[in-house]
Amino acid sequence: MTTAATSFVAFAGTNIVARGALSDVVRRSKERLDGGEGERLALFDDVTGRPLDIDFSGSAAEVQARLTTHPLALPPESEPGKRRGPGRPKLGVVCREVSLLPRHWGWLAEQRGGASAALRRLVDAARKGDAGQEQCRAAIDATHRFMWDMAGNQPGFEEASRSLFAQDFDTFAELISKWPEGIREQLQRFVIRARSIEPQEIEMPG
Repeated sequence: MTTAATSFVAFAGTNIVARGALSDVVRRSKERLDGGEGERLALFDDVTGRPLDIDFSGSAAEVQARLTTHPLALPPESEPGKRRGPGRPKLGVVCREVSLLPRHWGWLAEQRGGASAALRRLVDAARKGDAGQEQCRAAIDATHRFMWDMAGNQPGFEEASRSLFAQDFDTFAELISKWPEGIREQLQRFVIRARSIEPQEIEMPG
């Protein structure tokens, strides 16, 4: 779930009006705005469910020009404000500050390959061990994040949220069955990813 997503979706009210690359979705949204669209326009990352903050002021060309510096259009290493060090760029290694207590540095110094190699091994091992839980949580969180923004006033929202975090996807589908078609379609896209991951214990926020 990185910020450099490749797919986005735009809604006018509860209807999907565009899906695809960021530039295409923004262009079609701008066209609707300039055409007098009266419904609320909302754009989302198609993977994380996060809403996009897009400045639609000015001409279509000006809007597109601003996208070249938008955080979601940049790879993670190019995000504004990211600290860069010499590292070993050709190998993808980047130097950043890590704060540890003396006992941690002492232990790392005794490990095979030194502190940096030991930290990389620890991170890789943790990622492998937690991969299923992290992926499941990310899929559930994306679904709920989008629900909260677009369906918070829909009937049965609380019950649907509980069934989502319980990973009772059949009940979830039943509870949202009378919600607007566009919202249902987007939620189903998120749920397909959640269903593909082995069930994990996920706590409901709040």
